[in-house]
Amino acid sequence: MNCCFLLPFISGIPLIWPCFTATEISTTEEVEHPVGSHFRVKRGWMWNQFFVPEERNETNYHIGQLRSDLDNGNNSFQYKLLGAGAGSIFVIDERTGDMYAVQKLDREERSLYTLRAQVIDSTTGRAVEPESEFVVRVSDINDNEPKFLDEPYEAIVPEMSPEGTLVIQVTANDADDPSSGNNARLLYSLLQGQPYFSIEPTTGVIRISTKMDRELQDEYWVIIQAKDMIGLPGALSGTTSVLIKLSDVNDNKPIFKDRLYRFTVSESAPAGTSIGKIMAYDNDIGENAEMDYSIEDASQTFDIITNNKTQEGIVILKKRVDFEHQNQYRFRANVKNRHVDEKLMEYHVEASTTFIRVQVEDEDEPPVFLVPYYLFEIFEESPHGSFVGMVSAMDPDQRKSPVRYSMTRSKVFSIDDNGTIVTTNPLDREISAWYNLSITATEKYNVQQTSAVPVYVQVLNINDHAPEFSEYYDTYVCENAGSGQVIQTISAVDRDESIEDHHFYFNLSGEDTKNSSFIIIDNEDNTAVILTNRTGFSLQEEPVFYISVLIADNGIPSLTSTNTLTIHICDCDDHGSTQTCRNKDLMLAMGFRTEVILAILISVMIIFGFIFLILGLKQRRKQTLFPEKGEDFRENIFRYDDEGGGEEDTEAFDIAELRSSTVMRERKPRRTATAEIRSLYRQSLQVGPDSAIFRKFILEKLEEANTDPCAPPFDSLQTYAFEGTGSLAGSLSSLGSAASDQDENYDYLNELGPRFKRLACMFGSAMQSNN
Repeated sequence: MNCCFLLPFISGIPLIWPCFTATEISTTEEVEHPVGSHFRVKRGWMWNQFFVPEERNETNYHIGQLRSDLDNGNNSFQYKLLGAGAGSIFVIDERTGDMYAVQKLDREERSLYTLRAQVIDSTTGRAVEPESEFVVRVSDINDNEPKFLDEPYEAIVPEMSPEGTLVIQVTANDADDPSSGNNARLLYSLLQGQPYFSIEPTTGVIRISTKMDRELQDEYWVIIQAKDMIGLPGALSGTTSVLIKLSDVNDNKPIFKDRLYRFTVSESAPAGTSIGKIMAYDNDIGENAEMDYSIEDASQTFDIITNNKTQEGIVILKKRVDFEHQNQYRFRANVKNRHVDEKLMEYHVEASTTFIRVQVEDEDEPPVFLVPYYLFEIFEESPHGSFVGMVSAMDPDQRKSPVRYSMTRSKVFSIDDNGTIVTTNPLDREISAWYNLSITATEKYNVQQTSAVPVYVQVLNINDHAPEFSEYYDTYVCENAGSGQVIQTISAVDRDESIEDHHFYFNLSGEDTKNSSFIIIDNEDNTAVILTNRTGFSLQEEPVFYISVLIADNGIPSLTSTNTLTIHICDCDDHGSTQTCRNKDLMLAMGFRTEVILAILISVMIIFGFIFLILGLKQRRKQTLFPEKGEDFRENIFRYDDEGGGEEDTEAFDIAELRSSTVMRERKPRRTATAEIRSLYRQSLQVGPDSAIFRKFILEKLEEANTDPCAPPFDSLQTYAFEGTGSLAGSLSSLGSAASDQDENYDYLNELGPRFKRLACMFGSAMQSNN
């Protein structure tokens, strides 16, 4: 079957596609190629390719003709088209075999269609030839403009970057066939962004053309164009925008806006007080704008610290200022960036400076003592009113207010308005060697302004205490002791304080020196020894000797004291030791102490026993006076658990009887006891208070119950205690009834039950004894 396609105009040039014949060939056949070469193929059909231009605006345009070699033109053959697109995109004239495209073709959507053709004999309905398959290819035209892939574009580059620095690369894509001429070959150009940026035409790489300063302009919009067909006439183009931001570098130093700052500070402000803020401005941002403030010449009075959040410099006091000493300060402050790259040091050679002037404000200050503390000395035993020392304070303010002085809690010293301290009582160094005083100075014109200073008074020693024995000596000597025997070593102490070391001198009194049986030898080391001056002593004749020892010190003037040394004669053992006598005395002392302790314990036991005896007698007396308490009173307590009857309880008594007038008591002739008690019981039910008082009482209680939100419910029983004005029972006293009750018979008491049993026994036995 021959396939002959006539191609329409492409770019205004008429084309005629040659017809090909598709025939069934044997695998051994040698077929001549249309261009003249021969090749062998298997038995089958040869594929023919047909090219159709894309995007024709008209429909039903002719693209070619299918014709069988057996068709002799008698219109007996019928052509049919099969495959994808047959009938919808491509149609065929069944009689002539002409093929038409009924829709617009787009190569970018589909560039190839595979169809099948068949020839049928219309008279027999049978296929004249087997199906023949062929391909229809859509040829490309430049109908797609370039499109950028990764929009939107954004790039960041440091400011002041040198020329040629890479910024970003943009890429566009053309959907046309890259193998079809120059339809997909692109060139890039810069429509907006000169003279700061440039672009490479073939790669789309954007570079910096000149240095840029972020502080002048921090971002740029660059417009890039991409053209296909390498920019030839008729080429299509696409554009995109690129936002290029400049990142900050530290190319600006901080600068003070003001050349002079004025602050004031009170002289009473403590150290660390903030007195003002200074501010420098840096056109950089972020870390590059962080700065540090400092004082050009190191100041002992002021300092500047940086607030890291606001980048302000805070001027603070390093120490307190004094208006009277200096009322104005002037100094220079510097500011520098905290982080500076070495490459950018050329921008930070000279730091920005400003002047700060601080004016000190005068305040009413408390008095100031000339020294921080005072130390005075005075000899002990000084007379009353002795001069100790003088303190002085002054008002530091310009008005120079007079100052008064006072002393707190001192019974030994006093101070006058001039600051003179004197004694008010004698001083004893041995009792207190130091006194710590607090002197207060107060301004006369403003008593709220006060200050205090410590005063230390040292009491100096004078030799007013004579030396004495350092301890109590218990000395023993044997009866058979020989002459010159050492029996005791003594030493002394002195409560006085000596500039040099103490030195004591020991001697016997004049009388003991002449007639003493003992002598003393001074060791000249503040000790002395006592020796016997004869041989043999008698325990029976002289059991104890008392000698007077004179002890003198080295003070000025020297003082001497007389101390008595007691020497006991001891019946020593065979070894001549006095330990046995010492042990006897110790046992005697301990025995005496034991006897004293026992005596105290016995006395305490006697006292406690006496107290317990008195308490017991009192308790027994109470039980004798009221013997019936433990027997009968406990029988008078009764308990009822009956539930009330509600409204029925109101009918249990007659309210009229309660309101009846009070019956005045009067003495009636005595009746029999049984009848009288029964009568009194009946009359007690009729006794009630005066009607007016009772009515008032009931109304008050009713008002309280009605107004009280916590009152019990209405069907509850409320009991009130009301004291009446009298009783019909009369007096229960037995005074004046002795004469009338002599002949009375009290046997009826036995009929009243066990509660009246003791009363019946008492009165019954009494009547029998009288009879």
